[in-house]
Amino acid sequence: MSGCACIECVQQSDAAVVERWGGFSHTLGPGMNFVLWPVYQVAGTLSLKVQQLEVKCETKTLDNVFIEVIVAIQYNVLQEKVREAFYELTNPRRQITAYVYDVVRSTLPRNTLDRAFESKEEIAVAIKKSLSATMHRFGYLIVNALVTDMTPDSRVRAAMNEINASKRLKEASAEKAEGD
Repeated sequence: MSGCACIECVQQSDAAVVERWGGFSHTLGPGMNFVLWPVYQVAGTLSLKVQQLEVKCETKTLDNVFIEVIVAIQYNVLQEKVREAFYELTNPRRQITAYVYDVVRSTLPRNTLDRAFESKEEIAVAIKKSLSATMHRFGYLIVNALVTDMTPDSRVRAAMNEINASKRLKEASAEKAEGD
């Protein structure tokens, strides 16, 4: 049986997965690499760059207000765990999204709307902690989790704006009465 030596170029921020007769063999680093085809072949590549995934999640607070939360997850593949990252998850973005939903929907319903806005950092820390523990065994490092936006239902926002406007008008009237 004969084969041919094929040149495989791997980009600087990527890792290539090489299979031998259909089973994992090794990974290739950046630069020019030689692969003895058909015994070995490149099954695919993974980016080692930090990637960002934005997850939108809607949930209800303790005071029955629906709120949309946007969470940004920054993650990357660990170079020493390229094999796990390539073979163990079909869709890591969907897996991360599911964990974010789980944490947000289990954390926010215990808080009132006002407390939810105050606890953005706590929610982000809880998401990162939960994701880090789970995704590490699949070859992913969770670099950061950021709660970038919390938006209550539009009717709730309008009602809150009316309350604030009413308070300001009341204060202005009191000050005007004191001035007369």
